[in-house]
Amino acid sequence: MRNKKTALTDKRYALPFILITVLFFLIGFSRAILDVLNKHFQNTLCISITRSSLIQVMTFLGYFLLAIPAGKFINRYGYRRGVIFGLILFGVGAFLFVPSALNGSFYAFLLCLFIIGCGLVFLETASNPYATELGPKETSASRLVLSQSFNGLGSMMATLCVGQFLFRGYEEGHHIWIPYAILGVIVLIIAVIFSRVSLPEIKYETTDEEKGHPYKCLFQEHHIFLFGLLALLAYEFAEISINSYFINFTTGMDWMTDRTASLVLTGALALFMIGRFFGSWIMRLMSAEKWLLICATITVLDMIFILTLCKIGKLSLLFLIINYFFEAIMFPTIFSIVLKKLGGLTKTASSLLMMTPIGGCGFLLVGLLADRTHVVLPFIIPLIGFVIVWFYAFTVFQRSKQNDKKKSK
Repeated sequence: MRNKKTALTDKRYALPFILITVLFFLIGFSRAILDVLNKHFQNTLCISITRSSLIQVMTFLGYFLLAIPAGKFINRYGYRRGVIFGLILFGVGAFLFVPSALNGSFYAFLLCLFIIGCGLVFLETASNPYATELGPKETSASRLVLSQSFNGLGSMMATLCVGQFLFRGYEEGHHIWIPYAILGVIVLIIAVIFSRVSLPEIKYETTDEEKGHPYKCLFQEHHIFLFGLLALLAYEFAEISINSYFINFTTGMDWMTDRTASLVLTGALALFMIGRFFGSWIMRLMSAEKWLLICATITVLDMIFILTLCKIGKLSLLFLIINYFFEAIMFPTIFSIVLKKLGGLTKTASSLLMMTPIGGCGFLLVGLLADRTHVVLPFIIPLIGFVIVWFYAFTVFQRSKQNDKKKSK
């Protein structure tokens, strides 16, 4: 059992922690809009699920291409400037939705989303490791999960507000500029706040070898890092596929309308947020590795139940919603476990880890399966992802038990 009196963060880090948490809300909001956009563009532009999946592909392609440059930028200029630059990119992409909506071209929207994705990778590459460092090492996983809980709140607000706006008679594509224009204004205001506030920069001890060959050091001396990288990729593969397919699945099963489906998705994301708050609390009482293993086991079972019980009314929908609670802690928990004891390699490792949202392109496979087979079969994709996460969780849990035994001797 953990000592529940261990401080989550220090008083001197209270303001930075709050500001980083605001960023997580913004990131969650902007990523969850994509889950609504998929069905909206299918309706307004008369495109298939496969083609609408390019929304995810272009957004998360930005993560893959810009993650390492973002890491180098942050290594050189610090977390705060990395955040400001990311917010500016985000704002530019959001405001470009206005001329794109007038143009009415699907590919113009994709360009805007790619720019926003490039901004998001700077925000996440800076905010994830920064949150883990704003307090004691013992509570790094709990702290990041708590901060990312507001990512879930942002996601919930996006599907509620934007979903109800787009599915309430505004079925012409040019209306999509309105939420993005509002978002662009908010983003630039936050950028101004970050430019005015002094944030403490985290200092790491870096060896000469790490300075010269940081990527070589990561893969040669930290063998579990590669497994963690794969686990995060698998999680993104699963989580983004589920979110993006949720409305298509529930409407494809003739259970509800688009508008009702967006409300149900909002409820599922509310459970996701609760799962993170609960996870942050429970990981102060038990090891992060143990709770990760429990959650991974349940998500694997959930996917199996969905695939096998789809013919029994809406029972599979119940398992799908429950899954949101248990998948919630996976990204921040794996992220914090991977970054433990990396010291001067933290920023470099973070940039590599932030390439993993490219797993969101797995929704392209979901779209192909959905367009060509039964509406339930695409859940084989997230099942594969959660199985990989389970193997990682089992491995790190076994290692933590061995380390605890060594310490007790």
